[in-house]
Amino acid sequence: MARAAAAARALPAPARTRARPRPKAARKPASRRRVAGGVVWIGVVGVLLAGVVALNVAVLRLNVRLDELGHERTQLRADNAQLSTEIAARAASGRIVAIASDRLGLAPATPESWTYLDVRR
Repeated sequence: MARAAAAARALPAPARTRARPRPKAARKPASRRRVAGGVVWIGVVGVLLAGVVALNVAVLRLNVRLDELGHERTQLRADNAQLSTEIAARAASGRIVAIASDRLGLAPATPESWTYLDVRR
């Protein structure tokens, strides 16, 4: 091993060669592509944001319409309850008897005015 180390020291160092200067590349239009790509992405993001805003506006309009329909439904249910009450009041038997006796001159039948028929004969 000593010989290998001595032989390595005895060898002259390799001469350094000068690195070749790289040829300067002409400027590529890559910067223009980057700018154009950036503008395209800005446009795409802008269109997507406009779509999100339009979607939110549509949802808001639907919610407003849904709220209006809810109020209308509540009002209709209240009107139906009131009409049911009026129907029940007008269909009361006491009122019908009063109208029949006043307007038509009818009277309720008494038990003495009933006649039974015997159909077994």
